[in-house]
Amino acid sequence: MTKTVKIGGVYIGGTNKIAIQSMLNVKTSDIPKVIAQSERLTSAGCDIIRMSVKDDADASALIDVRKALTVPIVADIHFNYKYALKAIDAGFDKIRINPGNIGGEDKVAEVAEALKQSGCAVRVGSNSGSIEKEILA
Repeated sequence: MTKTVKIGGVYIGGTNKIAIQSMLNVKTSDIPKVIAQSERLTSAGCDIIRMSVKDDADASALIDVRKALTVPIVADIHFNYKYALKAIDAGFDKIRINPGNIGGEDKVAEVAEALKQSGCAVRVGSNSGSIEKEILA
């Protein structure tokens, strides 16, 4: 049996039904496209929406994205701990971070503290696409 985790109003793990999750393929900063694609996904049965936060424009849009969507949303954070903090502050339901690329141990600790205070869920992950080329070699 796995642990149950709450993402917005959706519970995953344990004995809960499988939740359908999909990743947007539009820029998070393009709010009209985020809304349109999210509506299409939820109409098709998607339970949780993921979107990447890759730059300052994406991070600046997070509050407006949260206001626009009622579905549980996940921010995939890329290379900047401040984007994680903005997603948490904006009320995102979950973030996905790679601790090895968001700015060092002190930055990871700051994100961890914000997560504890907010109750926001987190997925900690790493993949070869997020590892610096020198380290990968």
